[in-house]
Amino acid sequence: MASDELKDRVVAITGAAGNLGAACARLFSEQGARCALIDRSPDRVGAMFPGWEGRHALLGGVDLLDEGSVAAAAQATLAKLGRIDALVHTAGGFAWGPKVHESAAGDWAKMMALNLTTTVNAVRAFVPPMAARKSGRVVAIGARPALQAGAMFGPYAASKAAVLRLIEALAAELRDDGVTANAILPSTIDTPQNRKDMPKADPAKWVTPEQIARTIAFLISDAGRDISGAAIPVYGRS
Repeated sequence: MASDELKDRVVAITGAAGNLGAACARLFSEQGARCALIDRSPDRVGAMFPGWEGRHALLGGVDLLDEGSVAAAAQATLAKLGRIDALVHTAGGFAWGPKVHESAAGDWAKMMALNLTTTVNAVRAFVPPMAARKSGRVVAIGARPALQAGAMFGPYAASKAAVLRLIEALAAELRDDGVTANAILPSTIDTPQNRKDMPKADPAKWVTPEQIARTIAFLISDAGRDISGAAIPVYGRS
């Protein structure tokens, strides 16, 4: 039986058609939330969540690198769902390598854009309505390499480390506004893509999108109201 821990909460989810975003959407809906499902594809959220149009907001075609596009998504969320209680930013990107001394400026720019700039744009659009109401939650997705990067992880790890610093600053700035900000640090996530790319690995040791979604659900519920500025590892057994 589904719980009602998020009953009538309005949760904006970026990357909603991705593996983690979709897991969050399904769990939050089961727990009573109304979701703004935000994705860069014009069509994927509608295809993945048929029949959700009435209770939820399906917002495809949102470019998280475009401030105006993200601002429009926030306004559409308010218009359809009435308020914003939480932002769960699952969108981002990953690229393996190159070595730092062999990297080009574009390698760094791409990772910073996909991971840091998208977070900044989402925060700038969705946090003000929460701060104005003196209540809200922000959860961003970092990564284990943000704490300790291995070889060939330079641009990616640096961009995810920047996300952690952003979340820490946000938590401090919003302390008196009733808005918390936290980051989740997954290890390898058990997705079809990762199984294909790492066929010799043991996915039983990875963390599933559903496990991460449950951690996020706790953070955006009443039970998580006193946690802010944290970087929470969700590593499974890896």
